[in-house]
Amino acid sequence: MRDAFASYAKLGVVHFMLYQGALKGELAAEPLLASFEHLAGDTDLDVLEITWIKDAATRARAKDLLKQARLTLAFGCQPILLSQKLSINSTDEALTRKSIDEVKKGIAEAAEMGAVGIGILAGPDEGPAKRAAQLDIFVKSTVEICREAKKHGLNVAMEQFDRQPYAKNSLLGPVEECVAAARRVRCEVENFGLMLDLSHLPLLGENSQHSVHGARGFLTHAHMGNCVMKDPKHPAYGDEHPRFGCEGGENDVAELAEYLRALVFTGYLGAKRPILSFEVKPMAAHKEDPRWILAHSKRTLAAAWALA
Repeated sequence: MRDAFASYAKLGVVHFMLYQGALKGELAAEPLLASFEHLAGDTDLDVLEITWIKDAATRARAKDLLKQARLTLAFGCQPILLSQKLSINSTDEALTRKSIDEVKKGIAEAAEMGAVGIGILAGPDEGPAKRAAQLDIFVKSTVEICREAKKHGLNVAMEQFDRQPYAKNSLLGPVEECVAAARRVRCEVENFGLMLDLSHLPLLGENSQHSVHGARGFLTHAHMGNCVMKDPKHPAYGDEHPRFGCEGGENDVAELAEYLRALVFTGYLGAKRPILSFEVKPMAAHKEDPRWILAHSKRTLAAAWALA
């Protein structure tokens, strides 16, 4: 691309993936705030995607720090759901109710932090015989979540996950099914869209052309990253978001360039500067450092943007 990437998108990073200790909302104040300080000082970043912070005093300190840095915030409810084994589309009515209520708590926290939107995911697939019923439950639950989010001026994006038993095994993975569900939700609410992640496309057996073009008109948020799916013994096997180009991985410069081209061609990337975030995770087995993994990601993006 001839123009600078920053003229097409707001570059973000998923904080709770880069700093895994934040996933359960219980990371001690000082290391959590230190990680925010590192990212707040990075002027390449416009967006930080955060998740729950259970301690109110720590939340207040984080909010002040991030506001000073003029970072746009997005809020991931995915860790809230995944860490507690929740599902907004379970055929167990009590579990679905609890899951919706937990997302509503996340909405309140997102509003408190000044976020612009929240991310969710469909819960586990219970098998072909129950998919139609689960889809009805998903739509009903998501409409309720969107109505609650709208009270706080928040948008809701559902992240497309794999539907494979070795990873998340989500009800909604294939892009055509995600779009069909999104269309039903949008019949009742306007503040809903889809979130695509380059990391998940190989796990779904999809590519950028297929998924990005398929989600056209419903895509409201996007992530970029990598995955490993051929070697079960690899420390990042499955949906683990290793650095681009890692040995055995699926995505590197060429795949990211293809994704960027599709995002530009379909109109997602452009003058309105939507969010496009890295979702990358340091491999603990290799003693990788979040700072260097972020730097690695930015260099990969620069090379892919030049190629796109």
